[in-house]
Amino acid sequence: MKMGVKSLKWQILHGSLARRLFLRACLFASALAIVPLVEIVRDARSIEPFAVNIGDCPFDVSSNPLLFRGDYLRPLSALAFPLFGALPCKDTEDSTIRVFRELMEMDLLDNGAKTLCVGVGSGTAISALRELGFSDALGVDRHPFFSLLRKRFIYELDFKENSFDFVFSRALDKVSVPALLMLEIERALRPGGIGAILVGAHDYNSGGLIRSATPVSSFLKSSNVVHVSAINSYTLVVFEKRFDTVSSFEHYRLPDECPSVKNNRPLMKNLEPLVDENFGHCETQLSYLPKFMNISSRNRLIYINIGAGQYVSSSIENMIKPFYTVNSRASDVYVIDHDTSALSAYVRKPGIAFVYHPGLAGNNTISHPDFDEDLSMPMYAEGFDFVHWFKGTVISGDFVVLMMNAREVELKLLFELFKSGAICLVDEIFLRCSDSVDCNTAICKDCMTLFKGLRNSGVFVHQWWGF
Repeated sequence: MKMGVKSLKWQILHGSLARRLFLRACLFASALAIVPLVEIVRDARSIEPFAVNIGDCPFDVSSNPLLFRGDYLRPLSALAFPLFGALPCKDTEDSTIRVFRELMEMDLLDNGAKTLCVGVGSGTAISALRELGFSDALGVDRHPFFSLLRKRFIYELDFKENSFDFVFSRALDKVSVPALLMLEIERALRPGGIGAILVGAHDYNSGGLIRSATPVSSFLKSSNVVHVSAINSYTLVVFEKRFDTVSSFEHYRLPDECPSVKNNRPLMKNLEPLVDENFGHCETQLSYLPKFMNISSRNRLIYINIGAGQYVSSSIENMIKPFYTVNSRASDVYVIDHDTSALSAYVRKPGIAFVYHPGLAGNNTISHPDFDEDLSMPMYAEGFDFVHWFKGTVISGDFVVLMMNAREVELKLLFELFKSGAICLVDEIFLRCSDSVDCNTAICKDCMTLFKGLRNSGVFVHQWWGF
């Protein structure tokens, strides 16, 4: 019995059993060392798939290698435990192309958008986008993955906030924590940007679409669902990131052809520096745009005063007449306001028209005005559409000056000008903003952020204190 025990000990220490145990331990340790290295390599940079056709699925990351600066590495999910399931190639390609075409037909997507595709099928999506004329499209197939180095699932996209106009993913129902994926997609979207998610549909009726879209909607924190439809056997949920804070102006995507921004960009350096209202503003000298730009050939001078009617007369005498002249001598002045009590002070003057906009009253209760027939003022119902009026009043070739307070109700009109692209017809803005006046919400509390955001977006805006 003792000999048997001694023989077993000898085999464990010196025999084949010891070698096998040692080799297995080495293999296990090697695996633990190699996997984090692979993860680090995959986490080192984002991937831009090229329009390469490999087999039936154009550059599909679920079945084809990815190109890393000339080296081919197969995704880790194909080597070990995949986090994304493979989808039939034809179904994937057809569904993806239908999504993009549907969004383009609805004017929710154009081929000038900076796009990002996340998760399974990103290669197919990139190929489809390139075929539709998209030149700025990126794909990330590694999201999410488990990092042994960090000892957790990594959900963060390796992009800065507000980086993309459009983000597409079909990975939501294939990840363990979909809420984190949605938060990252929202973070990467610019204000006003569009996100599109494909999820499995319960059935084809409206009830099934709602059930499929509800989880996506519940994950959204800074966006609103704008469209839901059936795409083959999937549900397409489309959402738009909200554009409702003053910090959003800097990141909002304006039209590629934006005349005012194009003309003003080189002149932004001439704007007067911003001044903290706590340090006073008496010495501030405004750098009027006509000092740096010849406006004599413009069709008309259009001066629009929104909610600041008390400054109309002084601004015309001190600003418009001395600094703004056009060859045609044609100039139109519009005062948009809800307050009709002081109209007789300035509207009776030639060339000044009053536009009644009851929405500018905000939460204040107003009575329906009783107009003097001699004033001939345009009247609009409660649902006055400012952008519609603006586009019907201003035409290309006019020089447009906008003067307004920065209360919440006026800033909503500024958001509408951005969303509609009509801001591209506004040459210069005089904005009266104070962190402590006429504002009860955060939307108009941060004046410096507002001015900086507008200037960074290419808007020639002045910090106006009133006259």
